[in-house]
Amino acid sequence: MTVVVAPPHLTDAARADWDVLQTPTPDAPRFDPEQAGPLPEPARRWVLHAIAPGTPLLRAVVLDLHGTIRLGGWRPFRAAQALLPMAGYVWAAAARLGPVTVRGFDRYRDGTGEMRWRLLDVLPVMSGGGPDIARSAAGRLACEFVLAPAAALDPRVQWKTLGEHQAVARLPVGEEDYEVTLTVAPDGRLAAVTVPRWGDPAGDGRFGVHPFGVECGRETTFDGFTIPADVRGGWWPGEDRWAGGEFIRFTVDHARYR
Repeated sequence: MTVVVAPPHLTDAARADWDVLQTPTPDAPRFDPEQAGPLPEPARRWVLHAIAPGTPLLRAVVLDLHGTIRLGGWRPFRAAQALLPMAGYVWAAAARLGPVTVRGFDRYRDGTGEMRWRLLDVLPVMSGGGPDIARSAAGRLACEFVLAPAAALDPRVQWKTLGEHQAVARLPVGEEDYEVTLTVAPDGRLAAVTVPRWGDPAGDGRFGVHPFGVECGRETTFDGFTIPADVRGGWWPGEDRWAGGEFIRFTVDHARYR
């Protein structure tokens, strides 16, 4: 498998994470639909929809994305992300603010979270680290395991049902376990994903646990995996506050599983 070169504006630490997170899955077995049998019905339905029979169960993925992100107003961006569920991610992006560009990254691995964004690659716009940033990033990572559906079959993931259309995946990230709720349509399509996530939605420095999640639209298929292609994400999904909490809308342009 060809290594996907890291975006140029990463720090040395972020670039090292990028390389580790796209390490090919060793000895990946091929998917047998019977493997989904023990899962709760909504989760089983999703896995059978998301993974084609015979697909190697690759868990690492590198994604190319574009969309809009709320930075004051809605701004266009392009991004690349290396993701390994329950291990970490590096999300590197460039967003346009009128005639200028903001570039940077968010990352999480081995209990360390960081964000680093600069205007014109020089002027700091937003940077952060420490326990609050790491804990928030871990919650995001938990939610994003659905972009690498093979993770659903990882023995570390514990499942329970909430009814006909919802299942909860309990998975470890860092020192915490996260309960991620999947809403699954009758045809197996993923409709929404939510998780209680540590964060500071108001941006006033007061961190706490808040509902976080995504609404999933059109789907796309790469390397035998069917994943949401059009996604809207933010704080307080399904609540009246969603209009103020939504902060990203993106499309998956390409995914390379490894």
